[in-house]
Formats: sequence, C-alpha cells, structure tokens
Amino acid sequence: MNKQKLITELQTKGLKLIDPAERSGRKGGAGPSDHRAVSIDGTTVMVPIFNSSAATSPYGIETQSNGEILLTSEQSVISPIHFPKSPKFYELSTSDGIPYWKIALLHSHDVLATTVLQNCIRYNHQETACQFCAIGQSLEAERTIARKTPSQLAEVAEAAVRLDGVKNMVMTTGTPNTTDRGAAYLTECARAIKASVDIPIQAQCEPPDDFGWFVRMKDAGVDTLGMHLEAADPEVRAKIMAGKASVPLDYYFQAFGEAVKVFGWGQVSTYLLAGLGDTVQTLVATCDHLINMGVYPFVVPFVPISGTPLASHSAPTTEFMFEIYEQVGALLKRSQMSSADIKAGCAKCGACSALSLFE
Repeated sequence: MNKQKLITELQTKGLKLIDPAERSGRKGGAGPSDHRAVSIDGTTVMVPIFNSSAATSPYGIETQSNGEILLTSEQSVISPIHFPKSPKFYELSTSDGIPYWKIALLHSHDVLATTVLQNCIRYNHQETACQFCAIGQSLEAERTIARKTPSQLAEVAEAAVRLDGVKNMVMTTGTPNTTDRGAAYLTECARAIKASVDIPIQAQCEPPDDFGWFVRMKDAGVDTLGMHLEAADPEVRAKIMAGKASVPLDYYFQAFGEAVKVFGWGQVSTYLLAGLGDTVQTLVATCDHLINMGVYPFVVPFVPISGTPLASHSAPTTEFMFEIYEQVGALLKRSQMSSADIKAGCAKCGACSALSLFE
C-alpha cells in the first residue's frame, strides 16, 4: 500500500490501541481532538484513536521485544511506526502553578497550538452550536484553562522553541461576543509572543466586522490567517453549524479577498471538513474558487468526536477522500500553491490531512 493510501485510510478509519499507556492522545478541545501523533516513513500525521471509528479499525500495533512498533492490519505487518515523545516543555509550569501543557500543546512533532479563549458564544446553545465541536470538553475536564494570557503564551512559546525546536505556532479561539470575533485578542497575544521569541504564527478566527483587523494582526506579528468554512454547501452549513452559518458565505469570501491582500497569496487558509454532507463536486468547486483567490483549502476528513452531537456520524470513506485529494491536489499543482510555502498554521503542518501528499 502506498503512503497516500495508507495515511488516508488511517485518518478515516483510525488506529485501535488497547494499552492505556499507548492511548495518551488528545481528547476534546479544538483542532485534532481524539487523535494521537504517529510517524510513518518520515511523515508525522494525526490519527484518531479515541472515537468509534478507531474502536472498529482494522489497524492496530504490535510492539516487538526490541521496542520497535509495527503497524498492523488484520494481523499483517504494514510498516514500522513510532510515536513522538512528550515534549520537554510539558514538564514546566508558570510562576502561578499552571502546567505549560494546559496553555499550549504540541501538534504533530514541531507545531505549538493553543486555543486562546476556550469558550464560544455558540457552544452552549443547541440551536447555534457547531455539532462537531468539542471546544468545551477539555475545559470541563480541567485539561486546559479558559483564557490564556499573552504573557503565558509568550512564556510557553519561548520554552517550546528553546527546548523542543518547535517551528511554528497556531493560535485559534472560540468566538467571543465581540464584533471583532476574537481578532483583537489574537492581535494582543501575537504581539506578546513575537516580543519574546521569533516564531511564525498563524491566527484563526471568524471574519471580523472590520477587515482593518487583518492589517493590525499582521503588524502585531501574525504571519498567516485561517478563517474556517468547515462546510461549503449552504444547506449543510445550516444543518450542522447553524450559528456559524448565519455569517453568509459571501462575507467569508469578501474576507478572504481582503486577507490575501494583507497576508499574501497562499498565506490565507480555510478548513474544509469532508464528510459532513458536501459532495465531492461541491468541495472541489469550492477549493478551485479558493485557490484562484489565493486561499489554501485545507481539506481534512471529518472525525466524529466522542461526546458531541455527531459522535455517531460516519467518517468519510477512504475512496471519498482519495477522490477529493486527487482533484484538489491537481488544482494546487496547476496554481503552484504548496503547503510547504505557507509560513505557519494547520495547512503548513498538514498532519490532519493527506492533502500535501497529493500536491
């Protein structure tokens, strides 16, 4: 099985881990929830291990007497794999006793990620919440704190770069009840981080009411911007993410256009969760439009997260994802847009998707 097919399969079907020590992945929160980082043939990817798909996955592991870990499928050995070690900065705490890992986490093997505001105006209301979202779970389980201060983020970022060689940072946020949609606080955080350590930063938020925030974010040290559509079809958006869908697609595309003017071609990105209901044709057409605007469409397989309304929703099939990856990869090649050229962020990391293997 080639690497494209294997990683696509693992990210749709998950990895079944039995030993509790092996299942030290990430539950709840924003980003790659219910996942664990796995390195295969030099590529580190985030693979679901906690959800229902993983529980029935044909993929598992065998640990040899010499410590080597083998990926297996139905008792056949597929490939040697390894799990990245826990970073050194996880061992530290702030002066007021907060563990660094409650402030920011290592994603993949060299990306620092944080949710600066762990609350969202939509999350606690059934009629507005995104049904796939687990932003409140890690807060309820006391695995994080509600608000990371700029000074805390700067302290952790400096340590992660110094101790673990972290290469770039992602800051996302729950949407606050402000018209800037979190852009103001992300700007404040970026300024503090850049004053402490030279690390490329991606900020992620909903489109603000004032596109002037893009310039302010850039001036504060934000290198790339993520504004996430999640779904492309208006009916799917209204069904799955009613609150967020109240922001029209036209407004998102206006925001994308203005953001590209500030951050540059290929330095603005958006998440598209394949498997929520969008057809292949809709996703590919949307990606084509985004690429033509200078926006990188980071297509990721939807992962059902335990404890959310979509916990029992089926993950997309390998065939569905492969078809999308092939077509979107061809569009990226045509436009000479590459994740490798992005300065920071989820698409730069690429661990939650196999798309970069198709570029």
